Amino acid sequence: MSVTSPKAIISDRLMRMSESATIAMAQMARDLRGQGHNVISLSLGEPDFDTPEHIKQAAKEALDAGYTKYTPVPGLIELREAISTKFKRDNDLDYGINQIVVSNGAKQSIANLSLSLLNKGDEVIILTPYWVSYFEIVKLGGGIPVPVFAGIDQDYKITAAQLSEAITDKTRFILFSSPCNPTGSVYSKEELKSIADVVAAHEDLLIVSDEIYEYINFKGDHISIGSFENVRDRTITVNGFAKGFAMTGWRLGYMGAPEWVAKACAKMQGQFTSGATAFGQKAAAHALLSDMSPTYKMREAFRARRSLVIDGLNDIPGFKVNKPDGAFYVFPDISHYINKKNGDELIENDSDFCMYLLKNCHVAVVAGSAFGAPGCFRLSYAASEEDLKEAIRRIKACVEKLV
Repeated sequence: MSVTSPKAIISDRLMRMSESATIAMAQMARDLRGQGHNVISLSLGEPDFDTPEHIKQAAKEALDAGYTKYTPVPGLIELREAISTKFKRDNDLDYGINQIVVSNGAKQSIANLSLSLLNKGDEVIILTPYWVSYFEIVKLGGGIPVPVFAGIDQDYKITAAQLSEAITDKTRFILFSSPCNPTGSVYSKEELKSIADVVAAHEDLLIVSDEIYEYINFKGDHISIGSFENVRDRTITVNGFAKGFAMTGWRLGYMGAPEWVAKACAKMQGQFTSGATAFGQKAAAHALLSDMSPTYKMREAFRARRSLVIDGLNDIPGFKVNKPDGAFYVFPDISHYINKKNGDELIENDSDFCMYLLKNCHVAVVAGSAFGAPGCFRLSYAASEEDLKEAIRRIKACVEKLV
């Protein structure tokens, strides 16, 4: 009797979903490195610092104390209390513990929102350039992503007038990050107030503000859009531990939201992953309420690297580079090089440009089209100064061959 394999049938939902461009580029860089090439990967948004020692120690102590069991779906009480304290201390936000949900990363927080709040055909305005997963997460929830774009001439920040023009009776919420992934742009207090005023004029319209890069802000105090009185009850603030505390592998994020939203997201999470890891949550609570100096040292290291990278990229003819005020990315406009050639190799778009860099100079960056911004690319400077200097040297040598 012959045995046959089942037909490979993939869901329409998955077939409609694009692969994460950042993860795909990182994998291509690993593959090349595995073939013996000296690849400098500047594709992932991951701090190259280790988690601060006092946070790791708190996790070890939690393990020894028996924090190895299931946790409440929305998070341990002590972590939600610490998050509530942090929101008041740092952001002028008043979220009680019943308004806070801890998830397996900020990405899950946004997915919970999409699956809990959107019905088929609902629109979500996404300030563009946007983080790669926003678009696909909204689609997964049945929503329609509506990108509102700002280019480098606007410092990659939309205006209130652009937002107002994009709102329809189907708009459910707006979604953005500040400091922004991929551009590093930071919306000022005045700019956020103008956006808040537009949203406040539309009944039932919500704001989802992704603030995971809050502590990597070179402008000074971070401003949360939910701190404005007219949108306090309309704002869902998403944050996490990956970037500011170098805790990417811990997979811990959280949201503060109106209580009805928090309850909905906890219900959704209860059927997917339940609560996040117990000892990780104990360490996260310690991170929020203890010594912040390692976080500030990381920020200053990123500030120095930003200067190094911007100076280097500005020295490359044809590159248009702004000065981002946060995160650890630069987002050059390289439209000058579209339709340029190196021999028979034609650069037709930003994806071609990034593949050209990977193949010819072994530097991995991510095409701007993945972030809704064709003609650009994202470079993460969460890498050593030595690697950054060498990467820029290689990029310059590569693009000089394009004519």
